[in-house]
Amino acid sequence: LGRRFELSERQSPRRSVRISNSREPLIRYHSFMPTINELQDEIIEEFSALDDWMDRYALIIDLGNTLEPLPESDKTPTNIEGCQSRVWITASFDGERIHFRGESDALIVKGIVSLLLRVLDGQTPQDILASDLYFIERIGLAEHLSPTRSNGLVSMLRQMRLFAAAFASKS
Repeated sequence: LGRRFELSERQSPRRSVRISNSREPLIRYHSFMPTINELQDEIIEEFSALDDWMDRYALIIDLGNTLEPLPESDKTPTNIEGCQSRVWITASFDGERIHFRGESDALIVKGIVSLLLRVLDGQTPQDILASDLYFIERIGLAEHLSPTRSNGLVSMLRQMRLFAAAFASKS
């Protein structure tokens, strides 16, 4: 597990740039947040370069190490149930997009949290609710998790979709 992996940087969430010159009216250009499927495809591509599951686990752990720690106030006693590890996922809504943060006390689970955040953070509630998270199967994650980690993954996804449903009802 001594290998380290370069992690690709994700595009920033939607930023507006105003451009104008004397001959043209003011134009607003947007750099858009990648779609859920584009982000899933990036993950599939990264994992497809690794044949050995020990290397894939090392990548998952490295991804987890990129998460910023949650404040203690966000670490409620039972945020995510169904996993032996402690997992916390929080969500905020800016009126258009959901912003997730998460953490776990277990290295591999923290990496799984990182993958879910990478795909769903900054997306709209409607896009999250309509999404098919196919990357989990395509990278082989589901078949390489213990039953308790699989239950935890299902619980994490359920919680993130519950946040999306709650925010969708407000928008």
